Amino acid sequence: MIELKGLRAGYGGREILHGVDISFQPGRITILCGPNGCGKSTLLRAALGLIPSMGGEVLYDGVELSGLSRREVARRAAYMPQERGAPSITVRRLALHGRFPYLDIPRRYTAADLAAAERALKLADALDIADAPLPELSGGQRQRAFLAMALAQETPALLMDEPTAFLDAGHQLRVMDSAQRLAREGRAVVMVLHDLRLALRCADTLAVLADGALTACGSPEEVYSSGAIDAAFGVALGRVHTDNGWQYYYE
Repeated sequence: MIELKGLRAGYGGREILHGVDISFQPGRITILCGPNGCGKSTLLRAALGLIPSMGGEVLYDGVELSGLSRREVARRAAYMPQERGAPSITVRRLALHGRFPYLDIPRRYTAADLAAAERALKLADALDIADAPLPELSGGQRQRAFLAMALAQETPALLMDEPTAFLDAGHQLRVMDSAQRLAREGRAVVMVLHDLRLALRCADTLAVLADGALTACGSPEEVYSSGAIDAAFGVALGRVHTDNGWQYYYE
């Protein structure tokens, strides 16, 4: 489990997160939502130690993040960032990069590493593009490729920043299906999503950020009923009950 206690973080001396308390629990999908610039990506980066905290604590199974090496963190939590380059390698080779935390120098992949990459490619729905060079792919295809790299780390926690961006509706649903499968396996899955309807449909825990503060955190039902989503986004969100559960819409 990853716990953030009173976490404060930002960039260049400017605080963006103001004392956030939240935990990412095994077996659950936690979805972070909020307007642009509210601190969602900053929260993920601070939770991974990619930016220094300005106060508070980050704990991995009770161990302070500052006491863990970069390799130890990478064996506990995989990260799929929102922005990244496109190196001139194939998708399969990119997926194998997810095995780096387990390799020594010089890097030599074992049969277990190769098998892990293949599992990740399948789970990310990227087997059909496995041998394609990354720069030649569309934005959605690249998204699936980088998801495969994160999945290949096979960590207890997976933190993803907008993993459904650039994807068509079918692939978005496949990503969410994969997330639910990982949670059922006991992993802590954390996602930043802008699609509120998808977030409300798929989250076990929904967290709303606004102006660097956590304004609501709980089940989708609890957060919807609190009005925190409407307040954060300035929208009117409605819902209707169907045979497949609650379906949400903008009024």
